[in-house]
Amino acid sequence: MIAGALAVLAVAVGLVLMALSESIVFFHMPSDIKAKAIPEGQRIRLGGLVAAGSVKRGQGTDVEFAITDTAEQITVRYRGVLPDLFREGQGVVTEGKLEAGRIFRADTVLAKHDETYMPPEVAKALKEKGLWQHGTPPPAVTVPQPAAEKK
Repeated sequence: MIAGALAVLAVAVGLVLMALSESIVFFHMPSDIKAKAIPEGQRIRLGGLVAAGSVKRGQGTDVEFAITDTAEQITVRYRGVLPDLFREGQGVVTEGKLEAGRIFRADTVLAKHDETYMPPEVAKALKEKGLWQHGTPPPAVTVPQPAAEKK
């Protein structure tokens, strides 16, 4: 009876772990995506700072912007209503999938909710890279323009 109960428990634990593994979403910064060679189509959370000058609004609720950790940046495409406090230079976490050409297709965008808050994952990653310290504003970041577009 004990062996049977342990077998049932092992199967139950195995099923729970399988279910959880499909719903776990890992957090990455733009530099991590390049360094770890994250495969296309994998669901991840991408966080960093919204690069200054990168927000481009399309038709309807389509928007494109860049997320950067000051070392690398990734273009994000999102269809939907952005949070009211979304703006350039602020911390943001997006959730979605990486597509070809280092384009990130987001289905969720989370932005800070007051002047002192930055998503914990973003703050931790920026602090680890020595790019931000609590109590100081996040670094100003800009999107470098290709030579053909500079005026």
